[in-house]
Amino acid sequence: MQKRAAIYVRVSTDKQTIENQVAALRQIAERRGWEVVEQYHDAGISGSKGRDKRPGLDQMLNDAQRRKFDVIMSWAIDRLGRSLIDLLATIQTLEASGVDLYLDQQSIDTTTPTGKLMFQVCGAFAEFERSMIRQRVNAGLKRAVAQGKQLGRPRIDAALEKRIQAQLRTGKGMLKVARECGVGSGTVQRIRQEMDGPFVGVAA
Repeated sequence: MQKRAAIYVRVSTDKQTIENQVAALRQIAERRGWEVVEQYHDAGISGSKGRDKRPGLDQMLNDAQRRKFDVIMSWAIDRLGRSLIDLLATIQTLEASGVDLYLDQQSIDTTTPTGKLMFQVCGAFAEFERSMIRQRVNAGLKRAVAQGKQLGRPRIDAALEKRIQAQLRTGKGMLKVARECGVGSGTVQRIRQEMDGPFVGVAA
């Protein structure tokens, strides 16, 4: 069965280089008997940007999840991203969607058994990186507490807090109180919960 391929390029200021890369990828697809059915690009956007800042990449990954193609072709790994976390997230999305990846400059081709192994190795690295980030965050929080730093958002002025309490006691809704007092609804909700006490909603 003929594979459907999609090409992804991140367009730089050198338009001729991009056109040469696309032409080369199309030739590779033709030699392999793949049909190029889609082409995606992000114009003038850094590879360090995440998926939410790269509409072409985002659309491509959404289409991958819908199985609009079987393999994604790109010139090099830095076209997909320069952030390790974002790059691994992209690879994991493709693996979960059952879509293969072909990267010409790194000779990565997950349509082959050897290339499939790359997906598994990247998944292990992604989990390791997430674990390390969690450990660093938790260690930072512990240090902050040990140094007496207050975590979370700072509390509001005592006078304003009393004003909010008074407004709540009149039966006004939390959104209206937040609007009138110029604070976030989360702040009003916290104050309401503190007024109700820890046993609110518990049957006697």
